[in-house]
This record gives sequence, structure tokens and C-alpha cells, in this order.
Amino acid sequence: MSMIPFIANISPQEKNHWLERLNHVLPEISVIASDELDDDQCETARVAIVANPDPTELQRFTQLIWVQSLWAGVEQMIELPALQDVTIVKMADPELATTMAEAVLTWTLYLHRNIPLYQQLQQQHVWRPLEYVSAQDRTVSVLGTGALGTAAIHRLQVMGFKVLAWSRSAKNIAGIHHFHGVGQLPELLAQTDILVSLLPLTPSTSGLMNEDRLSQLKTGASVINFSRSRIFDYQALMLLLDQRHLQHAVLDVFDQEPLNTDDPLWEHPNITVLPHISGPTSPDTASLIVQTNIRNYLADGTIPKGVNKHTGY
Repeated sequence: MSMIPFIANISPQEKNHWLERLNHVLPEISVIASDELDDDQCETARVAIVANPDPTELQRFTQLIWVQSLWAGVEQMIELPALQDVTIVKMADPELATTMAEAVLTWTLYLHRNIPLYQQLQQQHVWRPLEYVSAQDRTVSVLGTGALGTAAIHRLQVMGFKVLAWSRSAKNIAGIHHFHGVGQLPELLAQTDILVSLLPLTPSTSGLMNEDRLSQLKTGASVINFSRSRIFDYQALMLLLDQRHLQHAVLDVFDQEPLNTDDPLWEHPNITVLPHISGPTSPDTASLIVQTNIRNYLADGTIPKGVNKHTGY
């Protein structure tokens, strides 16, 4: 194999940066942007590197066996007809878990130390020290206990927060009360001061945090969504914020990105909007993961473990 296609629907600058890094770590192979390949070259490709691939472009590659995604989230790719019989390998980079844990801690502290309220008081020119609550008296609940969720949980533990966790199936994490299954979700929500979502988007998590479940959160609780927007009902979230049942929401993911300039989420006084920056992929470290997976495949035909297309992860 002398060539691997790079099928990416990203900005030209980002695409060029990735191509530079990938070709640097795989000098024995030419990683080439798919739009530079002719139809015969597309037909010979058995493996591809992808980043938010265009479905139409994917149809040119009819002989793919597996694809290496540069992103951890692959829910949209699972639904693509062109990849139904293709192994989809998501990016599993330890650096991403570290970066996400850092973001979770940052915005948990933002809520824990009442920064949104202090910002509002400053705008009103009001000098009002708020009562301090210690970390050990603040319950932070993490939805999702994969690599990202587990890293975030450990970081929160170090800071002294009382941490609860939830996932679809049972899991043991040292020092953590772990809830599982939708039947145990209300018990967790009722104890939660800050809810952090790091769940993958799957058929079972889509719409999970609807109005009913959001209303089960403790009065005065706040929400951080670093997973996918379709897991939450944002209209219900705004309603509960308006009713003062919930205090604040930090949102980093949206159905439309960039978020439309006229979207009401921008102007809501109790919502912090972030431009999908909680867990950026590092080209430097991710390209080394790609290097290992590609070289193993070329050496002995080993295909990395792919996503379970039924569970979505």
C-alpha cells in the first residue's frame, strides 16, 4: 500500500495541518486528500483516514475494509450507508481524556464558585459576597463512564468533590457510587448539584435528559453538557432555568454548529455558550495513534477494534 486517502469535510487550513502531521508520522505512505484522487485510486483503497467525511465523497470508495476516524464521536458515521459494512475505528487518544477532564474541572469550578452570579452582580454594580460551599459538600454527577468520564471523575475526586456516576450498564470505579440503567437515574439526579454529561450519542441516550428528567434534578442544580446536544432537550432546559428550578447551564454542543446568531441560547442570562472547545483533538498525539494502527495493519493485517454499531460506542 503506497497511498491512503484522507476523506475530510473540514476547513482547508485544518485539512492541510492534518495532512502535514499524518505524512510526517507515516513517511513510508502518501496520505492524500480524497478530492485529489481519481476513481481508479478510490477503488483500490482498503483503508482511509476520515474526519467528518462527506457521504457523497465516501461513495467513491467502494472497497474500504476499515476507516480510522480522527474524532472520538462517530455517531453520524455509523448511520452512513457507505460505511454499513466497514469497520469504524474511533480516535482513542489518552491526551483527549486529559484535555476533557481539564475542561470538566474548569467549568465545574466556574459553577461551584458562583462565577456566573458574580458576573451578573458586577454588571449591576452590586457588592455581595456569596456564602462559600466547600467542595466536599457539592455533589457532581458524571453521566458516562468511558475513558473521558473516568478521567473527569478522577480529576473531580482529587479536588474533593463528592462524585456520583451513571452509565447504561454497571461499572466499578474506586471510591464512586455508580448508578446504572434508566431506573436508577432519578436517584442520582435528586442528589446532584452539578450534572456533567460525557455520554456518547446512541439510540438509548438520544433524548435521555428530557423535561421530566431535568426536572428531577435538585432545585438549584446546574448542568454542563460536553457530550451531544441531542441527549438534552434544550427548550425544556431553558424553561427550567426560567422557572428557577435550575441555576445555570454550560453548553458546548449544539444541533447547528456554529450556533446560529439568532438562537435564543446566546441571550439567555443563565446559559454559558461555548464553541465546542471542551475536548479538542490534538493532531500531534492523535497522529501517533493513527501511525500505530496503520502500521499494525500493514504489518500483519490487524484491524483495530471498531465501534459496535448497535450500541453506538
